[in-house]
Amino acid sequence: MAGLWFEEFKEGMTFDHPWTRTVTEMDNVLFSTLTMNVQPLHLDEEFASKTEFGQRIVNSLFTLGLMIGISVNDTTLGTTVANLGMTDTRFPRPVFHGDTLRVQTKVVSLRDSKSRPNAGIIEFEHRAFNQNGEEVAYCRRQALMRRKPA
Repeated sequence: MAGLWFEEFKEGMTFDHPWTRTVTEMDNVLFSTLTMNVQPLHLDEEFASKTEFGQRIVNSLFTLGLMIGISVNDTTLGTTVANLGMTDTRFPRPVFHGDTLRVQTKVVSLRDSKSRPNAGIIEFEHRAFNQNGEEVAYCRRQALMRRKPA
């Protein structure tokens, strides 16, 4: 199992995930159209060229999903029951086609589940950075995690 069990996490643990990902035009266009987000900032180069960004920006929900996805292999692969929520999500800088993202995850808190003796709840803090080291996304995620089997 690549993911860690609830007992293996410690408050303050930090993961600098080794996988990075360059975001492509196809990622942005496909994600935006599959989710019915027809915002011209994501899809219309002519429109976007006249905005303060001067070009299309990547759909922020794609960025959020990618940031969390990059973290899975090192943290929760096969050991998570479910995501319980995401809070304090923000995108301080836009992501553009061709940006390469790297992710850092920190364990903020752990607690026992009140309803499931075989699980605990972990709050993760995720941060994504572009190739220039600028933070482009942030969120806190609460996950219900399995305890190690006896």
